[in-house]
Amino acid sequence: MPSTLAERLSVVVPSATLAINARAQELRAKGVDVISFGAGEPDFDTPSNIRDAGIAAINAGRTRYTAVSGIAELRSAIAERSARERGVPTAPANVVVTVGAKGALFNLALALFEAGDEVIVPTPCWVSYPEQVRLMGATPVFVPSTLERGWKLDPADLAKALSPRTKAVILCTPSNPTGAAYTPAELAALADVLRKSDCWIVSDEIYGSLVYDGFEHRSLLSIAPDLASRTVIIDGVSKTFAMTGWRVGWSISPVPLAKAMEMVQSQGATHTATPAQWAALEALRSPALEFEQMRALFQLRRDRLVHGLRALPGLRCAMPEGAFYAFCDVSAWIGRETASGKVLTDDTAIAAWLLDEAHVAVVPGSAFAAPGHMRLSYAVSVEHIDKALERIGRAYASLR
Repeated sequence: MPSTLAERLSVVVPSATLAINARAQELRAKGVDVISFGAGEPDFDTPSNIRDAGIAAINAGRTRYTAVSGIAELRSAIAERSARERGVPTAPANVVVTVGAKGALFNLALALFEAGDEVIVPTPCWVSYPEQVRLMGATPVFVPSTLERGWKLDPADLAKALSPRTKAVILCTPSNPTGAAYTPAELAALADVLRKSDCWIVSDEIYGSLVYDGFEHRSLLSIAPDLASRTVIIDGVSKTFAMTGWRVGWSISPVPLAKAMEMVQSQGATHTATPAQWAALEALRSPALEFEQMRALFQLRRDRLVHGLRALPGLRCAMPEGAFYAFCDVSAWIGRETASGKVLTDDTAIAAWLLDEAHVAVVPGSAFAAPGHMRLSYAVSVEHIDKALERIGRAYASLR
């Protein structure tokens, strides 16, 4: 049996998030009480009315193929939401419903990127951005940001990174892994730079509704509508409505690109599962009360976790504007020696030590192209946050 795999797979780095989760599961299987801050999904159940809509769709026989780009009702609802909540006028023809927001990004990568292209990826970045770029034979160009700048891309750094080979720039606001979100003024400054290029702009807004302290999420196109002919918005129901496993996302793009991404999807997933589309439609039509309760609880958890991390010696952590992640600078702990005599050589070693010593699972910052940091998802209860902070504090006290 032939054993040679496609060469393109050699450039892909395995997910550190999945590796941490796998190790945590191994410990749990042995009876160890592990508190995990690794998962990038809400810990709430999908609201009952949305679950009921999915069940009703199945019972009504809505289990057959749909149009590749999604059922008409859902695409219309997405267009209406785009105008109402994002300030971006959209027609159903601009919308392609996909197998999660990751599916939308993958369709986009297949439709746009090829060998010789460069794609600008601000860092810290979500783990799949550079890997999808590499899978297409293109080159990710990392542009670092800093905690001091609030983990936001500096327009001057963006201008330096742009080149004739730049095919696209990826922006994620609010960000995974940092939770940083751009203000209208910051988006306007980036738009001024992007007007000097003819590259595509990919605006990942999957966390757009999860913002705190009165922060108002704004889409780039609501600030710079003149860039609409080369901007793609990525969104979905996974985070906002606790529907990660339903796998419903979408892209909003100019019609020619939407048709290209529809063609890509037609040769892959075909379309998103039909009952899940009807459930997503119910989600978009749902009253905001249950979501607002979830958001308020996320904000409480965020405050508890960030203040607790800041109280630990040597750690630095920005207060995120959105999403449900805290991104913490642990560089002051590098070089310290554990009670067993091991030296914490980098953030990956720190994550492994916290898992083994404190039974707390975090994701090392290296996975997000930001060595010396760790990401903690506060999609966990306040009780678990308090317990984990106590465990981390005890583990730190044992360092030499």
